[in-house]
Amino acid sequence: MSKVWFVTGSSRGLGRGFAEAALSRGDKVAATARDTASLDDLVAVHGDAVLALELDVTDKAAVFAGVRRAGEHFGRLDVIVNNAGYGLFGAVEELTERDLRDQLETNLFGPLWVVQAALPHLREQGGGHIIQISSVGGVTAMPLGGGYHASKWALEGLSESLAQEVAGFGIRVTLVEPGSYATGVNAAVVRAEPDPLYEGLRQNFAAFAGTLDAGDPAAAGRALLEIADSADPPLRVFFGTQGHDIVEQVYADRLRTWAEWRALSVEAHGHSSATSGA
Repeated sequence: MSKVWFVTGSSRGLGRGFAEAALSRGDKVAATARDTASLDDLVAVHGDAVLALELDVTDKAAVFAGVRRAGEHFGRLDVIVNNAGYGLFGAVEELTERDLRDQLETNLFGPLWVVQAALPHLREQGGGHIIQISSVGGVTAMPLGGGYHASKWALEGLSESLAQEVAGFGIRVTLVEPGSYATGVNAAVVRAEPDPLYEGLRQNFAAFAGTLDAGDPAAAGRALLEIADSADPPLRVFFGTQGHDIVEQVYADRLRTWAEWRALSVEAHGHSSATSGA
């Protein structure tokens, strides 16, 4: 049976890849974008299988109205994909309050509004699948990405709790953690006002980014179909080739550091009532 998808940020990049993959096999998609003109070609090819919705995910009322309209239009919602987002690029010292609040409004509160709007529909129909597009940067961090990492780490924690809360309703949650993809990333990046003190870091990061083998959004779209169709989907999954190598080292370092300082951890606990004779 075909599925009905609700995909935020469908105008380009990974969101477009997800929408096209679902449509190509006969599924239906409520595709959102801040400007629906960017979805005209999708509608032209797939016709009534696409519901194009103008949506800024930071507008809570609009999110609830959009999810409701999609559910009424197609009669159900099977897969919710929170893809809309952008990257804030800048050293922590460079970030303004507005920079960070805007980042969190889109990358954290946007998915929160979509989830809260969709959950009553999913419960009523007896199940569904929420797919949160996180990042390798949701489980590790690099210089100049503090604001972005803060938003994605928060999304990871929110979603891990969510998965446990809704499992009893037959609703599954998956965090997809992509590496570098050819998504026209410059259009989805906001840069803080630069301080010359961090110019060396910026140059190093640009050199590193230039060495990355960017993945194909169409391949990510096909992979997402497998996640959506799985009877036992993962809570977390990397998309692309970079995640495993990066995170294996990060987690090995964390475990080693925690072990090295374990005696201090125990000391910091103090004496429990069981050991003090109280």
